[in-house]
Amino acid sequence: MAHSPPAPLSDNAQKAYAKDWAHFAAWCQRTGTSPLATTPNVIGRYLTDQIAAQNGQRSPSARTLERRLSGLTWHLAHRGITLDRQAPPIAAALADIRQKHARPTQQKLAIRSEDIRAMTATLPPDLRGLRDKAILLLGYAGGLRRSQIVSLDLHKGDTSDTGNWISIRPDGALLALAAKTGRREITIGRGSSPQTCPVHALEQWLHFAKIDAGPIFVRTSRDGKKALPARLNDKHVARLIKQTVLAAGIRSDLPVKERLALFSGQSLRHQFQENRTSAAGLLGG
Repeated sequence: MAHSPPAPLSDNAQKAYAKDWAHFAAWCQRTGTSPLATTPNVIGRYLTDQIAAQNGQRSPSARTLERRLSGLTWHLAHRGITLDRQAPPIAAALADIRQKHARPTQQKLAIRSEDIRAMTATLPPDLRGLRDKAILLLGYAGGLRRSQIVSLDLHKGDTSDTGNWISIRPDGALLALAAKTGRREITIGRGSSPQTCPVHALEQWLHFAKIDAGPIFVRTSRDGKKALPARLNDKHVARLIKQTVLAAGIRSDLPVKERLALFSGQSLRHQFQENRTSAAGLLGG
């Protein structure tokens, strides 16, 4: 029976799979097993052996072991050997690993109103600071994804690369967002304090950046004094959140690495998913 060649891999995947094979080959050498005389029983024993931490080191996660199994499967296929991952010894080992050793995914934290005030207070009083303040306040008040924030245009139809736009009104701002089920509108009212009002922050940024059409959030010059034409990348929002979380001392009881892991670019999407009609209640004061 002819064996189908394995699918080609990216450079990164090839490097990872090469390490997986080297790890398995080293285990085979220690246990007196031939890597090319592989059976489901051997693979099941290999997987189970990896769970016991050795030399005081932490054992690999279930996800890492599943990746290693993919690497072994690919390398064996290259040598004309088909490995049945559903064979009982392998399936049983994987099920036991997932049940006993899977590491829980860390839950990202939502940013609270007092957090957002502290975060915006760390921003510099230049043009870049005005932009970033508007990003944080508008994103929080609207519960926006980072991709939605940077895709906003000032008027409907300003550019052809986005279907999201905002209209500033005397009583607040209306956001029109493209969604899978059609268009969605979010109304953001003016806050009771100019310092924390998302609409006021947006107006200040647009005024000093001299933006009257097109993308709302754009790059700035290195000195932070001039707005540039290019639309901002959504990765900037993720970096901005992490930087200001650290600068504001939020969850300072935790190590820096853990604090950064708790907040992401989606942390602005707070718990209010419905009836987000006014920023005043969230950012008043």
